[in-house]
Amino acid sequence: MHAIVMNRINAPLIWPHLPDRQPGPGEIRVKVSACGVCRTDLHVLDGELPASLSRSFQDTKSSGASMHSGPVLSR
Repeated sequence: MHAIVMNRINAPLIWPHLPDRQPGPGEIRVKVSACGVCRTDLHVLDGELPASLSRSFQDTKSSGASMHSGPVLSR
């Protein structure tokens, strides 16, 4: 799988190939078809938000299809 990764603030994002992992309890794997970036994402990338808010670069603007589910979830 691929992911856009922020290794550090004020540095270019990278696009590494990461190993696939199975979804854990309460998780799903989504095949993303499209993804957007909003200004808040860019504030995190630029270090303009407090460090506690920049620990994860979470995407909330994706579109895709559920591929696999972990225990407790069903399609």
